[in-house]
Amino acid sequence: MKKMIVVMMLLLVCGLIIFGKQYAAKENEVNEQGPKQADQPQSQSQSQSQSQSGPKQTVLTLDKDDIYKGDLLLVNAQHSVPKGYKVSDVINLFEHQDLLNGFGILDNTVELPMDMLNRFDEMIGAAEKDGVSHFLINSGYRDKAKQAELYDKLGSDQANPPGYSEHNLGLSMDIGSTLGAMKSSPEGEWLKKNAWKHGFVVRYPEDKTDITGIMYEPWHFRYVGLPHSAIMNEYDFVLEEYLAYLKEQSSIHAEVAGKMYTISYYPIKGKLELVVPSDGSYTISGDNRDGVIVTTWEDDSSSKKVAG
Repeated sequence: MKKMIVVMMLLLVCGLIIFGKQYAAKENEVNEQGPKQADQPQSQSQSQSQSQSGPKQTVLTLDKDDIYKGDLLLVNAQHSVPKGYKVSDVINLFEHQDLLNGFGILDNTVELPMDMLNRFDEMIGAAEKDGVSHFLINSGYRDKAKQAELYDKLGSDQANPPGYSEHNLGLSMDIGSTLGAMKSSPEGEWLKKNAWKHGFVVRYPEDKTDITGIMYEPWHFRYVGLPHSAIMNEYDFVLEEYLAYLKEQSSIHAEVAGKMYTISYYPIKGKLELVVPSDGSYTISGDNRDGVIVTTWEDDSSSKKVAG
């Protein structure tokens, strides 16, 4: 009897030892793995960053100087060309006849920045495929001295004072036709219908003189770039209206040529940090007033088309 009691006690001790080791092992396993998700829920951003590797992003710091740079600067009677604004790579087209690719120039004073010339070349190349090919550049970039001469010669009814003309930005050009007036020529008609596809807009339309303060100029084209030109064309905006619309909406979306764009307006009062794609699929432009427009994009031909 005593032997049976001793054996049972030994078995009981061995069982306690084995249970203790298993419990300790289980406790160590939980501590190494951390608490379960139910005990420590992840935030949405944490979950997304771990479940999918999205596009890399970069943080940019902007300040008030960025208000006065870019393709969407507003220049009119109320907003002058930014102080210290410089236009680079300006060439005299008369002195570079080899660059006159399928178009003529009015005289030996016509100048354009190289990037604007490339944009114009691309656009009239598309027109040529449609059988339209008699283009003429009447005026391009003007510095303030040339603008002053023109203003003194033509007066305020036909010219803006120096510093208040889009020609001083290097983003506008007066385009003509060797076949006649732009209002009725094939070149004028083609540009009116298609210029927006190449980033250009008619800056001073006939039905918006009360907004622009400038008489109808079917020859004056302003470069704003895509997708902005497409949205302006879709909604019949001039630049004043478009910038006001962006400021009011804060952010809009539009699909143009298979790309989905997000256009956002940000007021700038001091330093501003923005997150943008690291692959460079974005543009930033000031409005020459009080903010910047940030445009980002991604290929998404399946999304609903808004403009273009």
